[in-house]
Amino acid sequence: MSGVGFGAFVRRAHDAGRLVVQPRMGMSSPERMRAGLLATRDTAATTVGTITLDSYTRVGDLDSARLAVLEGVPLNGYPIAGHERATTRAVLDGIHGPGFPVQVRHGSAAPQHIFRALTAVGLDASEGGPVSYCLPYGRVPLRDSVGHWRASCELLAALRDSGAEPHLETFGGCILGQLCPPGLLVAVSVLEAMFFHRHGIRSISVSYAQQTDPRQDAEAVAALRTLCARFLPHTEWHVVVYAYMGLFPETEHGAYALLGKAAELAVASGSERLIVKTVAESRRIPTVAENVAALEHAAAVAARTARAPLEGTGTQTYAEATALVEAVLALDDDLGRALLTAFATGCLDVPYCLHPDNAGFSRSYIDADGRLCWSDIGKMPLTGIADVRPARAITSDELLGALSHVRRRYDRYDQGEPAVL
Repeated sequence: MSGVGFGAFVRRAHDAGRLVVQPRMGMSSPERMRAGLLATRDTAATTVGTITLDSYTRVGDLDSARLAVLEGVPLNGYPIAGHERATTRAVLDGIHGPGFPVQVRHGSAAPQHIFRALTAVGLDASEGGPVSYCLPYGRVPLRDSVGHWRASCELLAALRDSGAEPHLETFGGCILGQLCPPGLLVAVSVLEAMFFHRHGIRSISVSYAQQTDPRQDAEAVAALRTLCARFLPHTEWHVVVYAYMGLFPETEHGAYALLGKAAELAVASGSERLIVKTVAESRRIPTVAENVAALEHAAAVAARTARAPLEGTGTQTYAEATALVEAVLALDDDLGRALLTAFATGCLDVPYCLHPDNAGFSRSYIDADGRLCWSDIGKMPLTGIADVRPARAITSDELLGALSHVRRRYDRYDQGEPAVL
């Protein structure tokens, strides 16, 4: 396997006992974007850079992105296809390289134009997936997303002919980000990683988003690692943990406590990388300084946390994830067609997801211990496997209460008190 590139950098850091921490950062101004990358690189932590793209670019409205660039209108991310290539190369000059790789993050169900733009300026790392960047984000048909992502993987994989080792990260372990029992998150993350591999990508990261219960999260990451070892042989892969993707605490102590728990989860579970969130998440887009503070806090917590990975098998999460992965793989030798069939038949079914291609029968809830559980598995092949606890229909107020469960739990403590129940 190549010794250069995003995946190789993360692997070397992990082998040296360091957690790689990463912001979600994107500014439309080239000067500000360069300053953000420099600040990330120079932080007192082991970091990789991020260029997060704007909404126009994500949905393929490149005319609007270019017009905003011409008129100097600020956007909510960096319009990589709207700026001249020379402009983006200048942003990266002297920063991006083997000692500080940069990843492009976007959110697109049709990312071919994004992959063309990032490869044209010398970048080779991105993220997403045919399911995870389709179902939660809009109404692009899943069939179209699978086709777009097949073409995009092959486009990125072509960089290997020039000696690069392109990297893709599946967003599958973060699908909806909340109220999704971990077995389904793990299964989608593994399936998307396999999809990448079957379309030429050999350096992959699999994601898992911190949920509502630390012990359940540790079980999920252990299951994810075990399944990747089984289904991704001869592949350079690592696990990236995301700090909680739902409503973040509003208090500073609550935000830092929750981020600290994400860092502990990452290190203890043997994960190699962590996507941080900041104290400003509940109010606005964070500043560069707030991102730096989050990176340094996560790194400090990581440095004093010991690795203590759980056994990957024998848990509820492992049993559910294995059943789902095996069921999807049995549907069709072509994994893209298998994913389409899985959602069409309800073999995969994301709770509370309103996309037309999602069956919408599954339901979940947070139990008294804070664990995510199924109240209805719909048509998923989990009968006799999942611990289903039927419940009455949840009201809108109760759903909102569940969505704010983590925020309330971490904000209710005074600074200095433990934030975990």
